[in-house]
Amino acid sequence: MRIPKTNERVGWCRDGHRFLQYHQVGIEQGSIHVHRALAFTPKRSLTYQFYYNKYADRLPSVKSGISSDWPSHQVLSGHTREVYCVAFSPDGTRIVSGSGDSTLRLWDGVTGASIGNPMNGHTDSVNCVAFSPDGTRIISGSFDSTLRLWDGTTGANIGGPMEGHTDSVKCVLFSPDGTRVVSGSSDSTARLWNGITGASIGTPMKGHTRGVRCVAFSPDGTRVVSGSKDRTLRLWDGINGVSIGNSMKGHFSSVGCVAFSPDGTHIVSGSFDSTLRIWDGITGVNIGNSLNGHTNGVDCVAFSPDGTRIVSGSHDFTLRLWNSVTGASIGSVMRGHTGSIDCVTFSPDGTCVVSGSSDSTLRLWDSMTGTSSGNPMKGHTSYVNSVAFSPDGTRVVSGSQDSTVRLWDGVIGVSIGISTKGHTGSVSCVAFSPDGTRAVSGSYDSTLRLWD
Repeated sequence: MRIPKTNERVGWCRDGHRFLQYHQVGIEQGSIHVHRALAFTPKRSLTYQFYYNKYADRLPSVKSGISSDWPSHQVLSGHTREVYCVAFSPDGTRIVSGSGDSTLRLWDGVTGASIGNPMNGHTDSVNCVAFSPDGTRIISGSFDSTLRLWDGTTGANIGGPMEGHTDSVKCVLFSPDGTRVVSGSSDSTARLWNGITGASIGTPMKGHTRGVRCVAFSPDGTRVVSGSKDRTLRLWDGINGVSIGNSMKGHFSSVGCVAFSPDGTHIVSGSFDSTLRIWDGITGVNIGNSLNGHTNGVDCVAFSPDGTRIVSGSHDFTLRLWNSVTGASIGSVMRGHTGSIDCVTFSPDGTCVVSGSSDSTLRLWDSMTGTSSGNPMKGHTSYVNSVAFSPDGTRVVSGSQDSTVRLWDGVIGVSIGISTKGHTGSVSCVAFSPDGTRAVSGSYDSTLRLWD
């Protein structure tokens, strides 16, 4: 038997685990069924490809009905329209999903079983969901202009609708200590809410003149930043919602993404004007000049875990690395993609960056130099919508418009196993469980799937 190369071993282990799971009932009846199970194993699996020819003359012939790929670990069915958002509880035991059918659903994060009844209350699509840091509560925001608070264990509604916005709620977020929630809306305002009772805190956070696209709490929860279609950011007191300083002006087009540095001293923003800007995280004052280099809108930004670097992805098909203190560009332009960069994230140790693009590929990059690590990670056949590192940084999961989820080696970028098919619509979101043993995906086909 050939010994798998180092970069193949994770894939072999996972494929072998799936083989045993898939055929568990038969194998438990006797060891002879291990060989016979090969005939009923997906033909694109590593186990089938390596062993089948060795035993083909002793196996039954299966003419049809065998999938070419391993199925997902679980199909979480129940929604009747697109799944727009999913989140794991902090301990990984539960998953919440929000859908175009106006409901949320709570699922067991291990078995995929539905927990309780559909979480009814909203009267329009659910745009965004989040668990509280301790996992006891869930917050949701909807096109119906309201938020709702739910029990994170049972899915029961806590209190009534959280009313106040007059247009669609686009983003929601718990404070780091879970006592408050911030929301951003197309009505041009942000709002603070009590994260325990759902009661409104203070008055609407007014100042923007167009819809709020993104919000973020500082790591200590004392401040909130919001980014808007009106080309500005605003800084707010994270306790009472009072405005801090003046409108943060500098961009010349809609602000699409914002992030606090890990220590809360800086804010980075990305805009459709092709630039990034760095701001003082305490006062909101602009620091230095705009970070120029991109030639089209900036779609995504992220700080490195140590806060020293920023990565940005753009519609100009490139990524760029920046010094978060000086704003200086680091290394050369990160070229390689042939489509817009839709998602970026740093590995947990900060040594590399993964990007997903509309060119159907992912790429790994050295986060110190910006140089590409290996070849394009090919396999998807349409836009890569979402990427995530496992907590230990050894794996990357991606979800695509081609309806598939893929697993990759997080160090060298090679595919692990085969594409995980099962969804029949675009995969809009992916996430790892906190212990890294499972991934969840949400799709426009109205389902979630849990993958081992």
